[in-house]
Amino acid sequence: MATPPIRYTSLKEFYPFYLSEHQNRVSRLLHFVGTSLIGLWITLAVLQKNAWWLVLIPVGGYGFAWVGHYFFEKNRPATFQYPLYSLASDFILWWHTLTGKGSSRTSK
Repeated sequence: MATPPIRYTSLKEFYPFYLSEHQNRVSRLLHFVGTSLIGLWITLAVLQKNAWWLVLIPVGGYGFAWVGHYFFEKNRPATFQYPLYSLASDFILWWHTLTGKGSSRTSK
C-alpha cells in the first residue's frame, strides 16, 4: 500500500522540503537571479509609474526557477502543489543566499 503524500500545513514544515528540492548550486543561483529580477521589475514599475514592468514577473519568477529544476535539479517545482509556501520559500532562499545564511547543503 502506497504512503499518501505529505501535506504541509505551515511554512516551517515546508521549508526543509523546499531546501531538499534546491540542492544544486546552479539551480539556487538561477532562483536567486529570478527573484532578484522580480524585485528590480517591481521597483522599476513603482519608480517609473509603469505597470508594464510587472508583465515580466512570470519570466523572472518562473522562467529561471524552472530551468534550474528541469536541467539541474531534475525534479518538479513544488510551486504546482504549494504555490504560496514556494513563493515565500523563494524569498527566504534569496535572503539566505544574499546574506550567506541558511543551509549550505548543495551539490555541484
